[in-house]
Amino acid sequence: MWLTRRDCAILILAGLAEPAIGQTPVAGPLALSGFDPVSYFLPKGPRAGSSAFEASGGGRTWRFAGAANRAAYLRDPTVYTPRLGGYDVVGILDGRLVDADPLVFAVIEERLYLFRNAERRDRVLGDPTLAERAEASWPSLQPLTDGGRE
Repeated sequence: MWLTRRDCAILILAGLAEPAIGQTPVAGPLALSGFDPVSYFLPKGPRAGSSAFEASGGGRTWRFAGAANRAAYLRDPTVYTPRLGGYDVVGILDGRLVDADPLVFAVIEERLYLFRNAERRDRVLGDPTLAERAEASWPSLQPLTDGGRE
């Protein structure tokens, strides 16, 4: 079976194939400012990702610290992708899309959440039901994103 260039691009975007050596993968904006999403769940995380270990998903380019983290992400991206499109949890509670700092985060019930600053993170950690409330509000704000960051 022969694959067209379009077929190959679709497979690469879906994370089901690698671009040929020397080719640039079709990708979107850099997610998490280049930090490895899997590393947030590891004891020494988060760690910077490398352009040598990239994958595309959700219209974004994800970088990883190594091949094992990339493989883990590709097996189940929803486990490692930040919740709420990567926006600040408190902003979502206020009905606004507020950019978050990828170094200000919390893993709550095995889900990655990002925050604008430490005070906002501390507020949510003090009352974990706030994350649940933000999750409930997210569907009404998601259409306002740049095509979805989640």
